[in-house]
Amino acid sequence: MRLKIIFIFFLIFSCNKRKNQPYIAESNGRINDLTIIMNKNDWENSLGKIIRQELNKPYEGLPTDEPKFNLYYLNPRAFSGFAKQSRNILWFVNNDLNEFKLMENVFSKPQIVIKSSFEDNDLHEFYFKENVNLIINTISYNERKEKLRRINKSLSTSNDLENRFGIRLKYPSAYKTVKDTTNFIWIQKDIPKGHMNIISYSIPKNNFNSFNNKRIISIRDSIGKIYVPGRLKGSYMITEKAYKPFFYKSKKENNPLYITKGTWEVHNDFMAGPFVNYFVEDIVNNRWVVIEGFTFAPSTKKRDYMFELETILNTIKL
Repeated sequence: MRLKIIFIFFLIFSCNKRKNQPYIAESNGRINDLTIIMNKNDWENSLGKIIRQELNKPYEGLPTDEPKFNLYYLNPRAFSGFAKQSRNILWFVNNDLNEFKLMENVFSKPQIVIKSSFEDNDLHEFYFKENVNLIINTISYNERKEKLRRINKSLSTSNDLENRFGIRLKYPSAYKTVKDTTNFIWIQKDIPKGHMNIISYSIPKNNFNSFNNKRIISIRDSIGKIYVPGRLKGSYMITEKAYKPFFYKSKKENNPLYITKGTWEVHNDFMAGPFVNYFVEDIVNNRWVVIEGFTFAPSTKKRDYMFELETILNTIKL
């Protein structure tokens, strides 16, 4: 009976939006930071281990593993003042409320607070495992919104993509067009140890009639050979064969979308890095529009660079 009552409480899942609320401070933290509040003993034992295992899973498509989130443990006694303004909070409280809540803008904004209130750790573990995908997706969505908010502060005014392909994309003014040809655009941003890149091109519909992983890679490699040279004569970008790419099927404005994440390398040179590729079917114009982000940043963590590029690519408007 007790578990049944708890399950009923659990189903009362709340996403509370406070209406007519007074001013609250702006949230803080780097992109993909997550603050975890719980007893120190719990953090160091089974419950904490399960949380770290689930939330430290790697960000997909990188050449070396980097976690999806930066986890920061905080003792409940220190959870006050500035700490409460963290943008993403996962909070475990030992009491008899028997509920699992997702709340918005509790102590600051924008903010997500996920609060687990149960009598013992077995119940904390159970409901955390039951909702781990919801937790990850909610925080990831919150961070995409925050990243886009920051991008919007300094948007590029370039019309190169719209003039060439009739598409719109939101990206920071730090990105500059470095190549603009008949059917190819290359936009680049310098970073301390390399550069971040966006390329775009279009393909007639009859050249790609159905989703095929090998065909996507083949087209990508042929474009790299023509338009993305390496530093040495005869070198060019290809998809790295040592790592199997991730493939996803989705929708963008009701248009079929195929997403590929993987690693690129340069044929006949020593350059490599991660990429994310969007194949979007433009039904109205009977074509495929391809837009891709890739990073060259040797000996540097790349997750945050790719997160920015994915956020940018997701703003595409046909």
